[in-house]
Amino acid sequence: MAVKFKEYYEVLGVPRTATADEIKKAYRALARKYHPDVNPDDPTAEDKFKELNEAYEVLSDPEKRKRYDELGANWQAGADFTPPPGWERVRTDFGDAGDRFAGGRAGDFSDFFETLFGAARGPRAGPGFAMRGADVEAEISLGLEDVDQGATRTLTLQVAERCADCGGTGIRDNRLCPTCRGAGVVRRPKSLSVHIPVGIREGSVIRLAGQGEPGTGNAPAGDLYLRVRLVPHPLFAVVGDDDLQVEVPVAPWEVALGARVTVPTLGGSVEMTIPAGSQGGQRLRLRGKGLSRQGGNGGDLYVKLKIVVPQKLTTDERELFEKLAATSAFRPRDASTGGRP
Repeated sequence: MAVKFKEYYEVLGVPRTATADEIKKAYRALARKYHPDVNPDDPTAEDKFKELNEAYEVLSDPEKRKRYDELGANWQAGADFTPPPGWERVRTDFGDAGDRFAGGRAGDFSDFFETLFGAARGPRAGPGFAMRGADVEAEISLGLEDVDQGATRTLTLQVAERCADCGGTGIRDNRLCPTCRGAGVVRRPKSLSVHIPVGIREGSVIRLAGQGEPGTGNAPAGDLYLRVRLVPHPLFAVVGDDDLQVEVPVAPWEVALGARVTVPTLGGSVEMTIPAGSQGGQRLRLRGKGLSRQGGNGGDLYVKLKIVVPQKLTTDERELFEKLAATSAFRPRDASTGGRP
């Protein structure tokens, strides 16, 4: 019976002259990429993973690779293939091949493979293929107070866990596990307590070891990487890496005469002196009142002055402003003289 020829070297992306180490390295990289545990939403991942396992089962075994290479390099992948006359079907002991795919089972190999080497004989016990779980990336939103003072936050994620009913094999009572449907993992919400260190910044990454996807074959789990996103603050804007800026409204007479005003900071309100003759939009600096740094002094806080006037004037206020307008020689639009006649 004709079957479709499988070009195993192309499946693994290696030349026919590849060494055993090169084949193993290529397989592990592709297996990690296409493992169904890592691609739960990709319906093609399982078929791709099975194809990789089949190619590796042949090319990693010296005897199977030798017999496969005897067919020659002239067959086209996907073309009809019939074993040459005299080709002896060999019933091979597959060792742990059936366990490479979490919950390996009969039918994981193609007709082409079975034509050359015989059919696998169902699920097998043994150590199987072990692969470290995939790393997972997620985002955590933090306020400025969190990164300035440090904090502990609870994060709830949908994570993959090794199926307790089948022990992560995908097989229960010699049948597909009904809980995980053969995947070996199930997805459940999981709450994690995350320590936020002082001085962390936008785009920083927090690593939680062992909190990624579970490994297969009793291999360790991957890690969880949390990328920090700073939530906009209602008062403070981040300037550079460590500095903050806050806008403070002031009255015209406060900047004209000078004044002591209350200014908010992340650590609480402080008093600041506004020098006489300050201008709207001018920035005054409070040293060390910005964001805290790891193991050092904090950045600075820049106070931007915003001159505001009363929207409604009392009779006395109006009289004072009219008197000021009549007596002052100040010319705000005469730039050449700095506002003076």
